[in-house]
Amino acid sequence: MSAAPLRFAHLSIAQYAICLKGIVWREGLRFLHQRERFVSALVRPLVWLFIFAAGFRQVLGISIIPPYETYILYEVYIAPGLLAMIQLFNGMQSSLSMVYDREMGNMRTLLVSPFPRWFLLSSKLIAGTLVSLLQVCVFLAIAWFWEIGPPPIGYIAVLPALILSGLMLGALGMLISSAVKQLENFAGVMNFVIFPMFFASSALYPLWRVQEASPGLYYICQFNPFTHAVELIRFALYGKLNVISLAVVCGCTAVFMIGAILAYDPARGLPARRGRAGED
Repeated sequence: MSAAPLRFAHLSIAQYAICLKGIVWREGLRFLHQRERFVSALVRPLVWLFIFAAGFRQVLGISIIPPYETYILYEVYIAPGLLAMIQLFNGMQSSLSMVYDREMGNMRTLLVSPFPRWFLLSSKLIAGTLVSLLQVCVFLAIAWFWEIGPPPIGYIAVLPALILSGLMLGALGMLISSAVKQLENFAGVMNFVIFPMFFASSALYPLWRVQEASPGLYYICQFNPFTHAVELIRFALYGKLNVISLAVVCGCTAVFMIGAILAYDPARGLPARRGRAGED
């Protein structure tokens, strides 16, 4: 049988499910074997929550703004931003593994399977989002023990928001990884993306305070997709819906994912890998 008919053979739903299960299982095993990844994902937001927030609690008072109905502690305000921070770092780390797989040739082997590229990349995105949900749940549990948490209904209402924000940030990382040629370049690109997105958002400061300090920065925050991911999570934690943030997150997820599917080249990085092998 030739490769072309096999490539476009009709695939059943069960075969798609087996492929999705395999990719999710592989990502889960990789996460379990990289314990330092789990620890580092929690250390960063916990440092911000217990050290940074404690130092700024008396300086940065938070007035009554939606979705809050009373004055809140600064720790409570930054908690949604730290949840999104976990997902942002996880999305970039998951994309880093894609760059590694592409350089080693593993991703190229996967993408020549009969399954369409959009399904394979979407499965990878779903797997990364599930891993980020696990990290977020552990962080919420730790915050709950410190009496920093939403109403009980918020733990259920926030799940759809976390899934959508995880998909958006994972798709962003996937789009970035499609443009990175070598593994060595990805760390610099991560820092160039992660820190501007995090600091130029509503994760640490209410936007009305940003507007008072710098109108230009305020508009940058408004156009930052990470801001809307944070606000979507913030409102969902209190059983409310931010319609504008929902629309932005869904729209950006579609744009990032379509861009990644169109731009992803499994052969990129192979010449460099072969060149290094020849030098050895």
